[in-house]
Amino acid sequence: MTEQKSVPDQPLDRDWWRGAVIYQIYPRSFQDHNGDGIGDLVGITERLDYVADLGVDAIWLSPFFTSPMKDFGYDVSNYRDVDPIFGTLGDFDRLIEKAHSRGLKVIIDQVISHTSDKHPWFSESRQNRTNARHDWYVWADPKPDGTPPNNWLSIFGGSAWNWDSRRMQYYLHNFLTSQPDLNFHNADVQDAVLADMRFWLERGVDGFRLDTVNFYFCSLGLESNPVVKPEDFNASTAPAVNPYNFQEHLYDKSQPENLEFLKRLRALVDEYPGRTTVGEIGDSQHQLEVMAQYTSGNDKLHMAYTFDYLGGSFDAGHFRKSIDLTEKDAPNGWICLAFSNHDVVRHVSRWLSSGDREAFGKLTSTMLLTMRGSVCLYQGEELGLTEAELSFEDLVDPYGIEFWPQFKGRDGCRTPMVWQAAAHLGGFSTAPRAWLPVPGDHLLKAPDIQEKRNDSLLHHYRSTLKFRRDHKALSKGTIKTLEAPEGVLMFTREAEGETMLCAFNMTQSPIVLTLPVTVRGVDAPGSVPAPVGNELSLPPFGTFIGVVVG
Repeated sequence: MTEQKSVPDQPLDRDWWRGAVIYQIYPRSFQDHNGDGIGDLVGITERLDYVADLGVDAIWLSPFFTSPMKDFGYDVSNYRDVDPIFGTLGDFDRLIEKAHSRGLKVIIDQVISHTSDKHPWFSESRQNRTNARHDWYVWADPKPDGTPPNNWLSIFGGSAWNWDSRRMQYYLHNFLTSQPDLNFHNADVQDAVLADMRFWLERGVDGFRLDTVNFYFCSLGLESNPVVKPEDFNASTAPAVNPYNFQEHLYDKSQPENLEFLKRLRALVDEYPGRTTVGEIGDSQHQLEVMAQYTSGNDKLHMAYTFDYLGGSFDAGHFRKSIDLTEKDAPNGWICLAFSNHDVVRHVSRWLSSGDREAFGKLTSTMLLTMRGSVCLYQGEELGLTEAELSFEDLVDPYGIEFWPQFKGRDGCRTPMVWQAAAHLGGFSTAPRAWLPVPGDHLLKAPDIQEKRNDSLLHHYRSTLKFRRDHKALSKGTIKTLEAPEGVLMFTREAEGETMLCAFNMTQSPIVLTLPVTVRGVDAPGSVPAPVGNELSLPPFGTFIGVVVG
């Protein structure tokens, strides 16, 4: 691995996020420094050279705030401190300093749609109906028969309402019962969460990934959701076995009032030049519509990501349709693309049940890094890590425990990162056991092995990231899909007078196609040579990238 040098001060690029590549780090599973079997901030800092060496622009840290860890940090009890499991505020400051010295921006997760039930705000709110924070959360009276006020469901199973005997009312929780939803109709709540975000901006963070950004407001009328139409049913937001999918979520999220709050949030972020926001939108029926609303203009989110490629099939038709719909329905928005993250089955396992996983990994990495948008890479994706097969006894994720065995939860994509093939727990920790098992087959993909192979997936990611940086058409250009044989995704990217053609064989069979334009090769990583004439032969999982001539 090359020695990293400090990056000299550069002129501020307020638009750095557009086309940026962001490396997601799940702190529990990246590197354990203190030997307790759980990753921490000092461990992340120790591994930042590896991340910078990949050639990414930024890191995104999943939550590290004070938390009871019922949902592993997505249940926050103090927005202004680091949970002792992960370290201290001083550790975070040193992480920021080192990341910036290596040319890496730092984006942190903000989980503000709900808090932990251990947050002091909720502890006060639940005491009675007259305290100063009595309406900081979504409270509602029962129906006359004592049942919840409506039919809203929790993503984690069961009713979205939980009875509280102190107030003799129900409170709303879109996730675990221990994650009560804040009432964003209350301006004091908005002020409080924005003040907590300012705390981190003052510490030097470069932006926020906003968890469940369309869940901030529910309808004040608390109307029951209608049944989803059969033709609109899909399982992109929740697994297919979850009854949450049976409703069209018209009233419990994605409310119009959210737009005004996002303007307030953007105004705050704009006080700190060069900072950015990326929102997670979970809305199976309306995600592109919501994304277009949330990212249009220059006064709301900078970018948002949907679940088009975190679910769905690995099929050229699906990809082309998703690209075309994004261009049609959100032409002025900016999407953040991801194939894997901490909530979904790793894509090499989700999309490929059998076949050459390394070839597949190279294909999907090149696709992801040539499509239009900014990009999130999930830790270990560059190594080709597969979804871990865990026993029920190993599970800690409440989502998986609830819906086992049809849905095994999120632990399989959250197992510890591996660093050295022959080291104890892959070099992740010196503890006898890690918080989740380290799969044996992951050790064979450790960086110390892949460093020695010039044709490894790790080297392919590095070279493809460099190729993307060298071609403005790929990082910031327009996109236009092209007609192609079944199983082939083909599009052009254009910027600053350069038009690039990208063709991908998404099948395990060779395909021959006729290109609609004349192209020349550009030595793109993993690309087949330019065709003689316009007839292009793509091997299984084959890629071609060239520059359009004339």
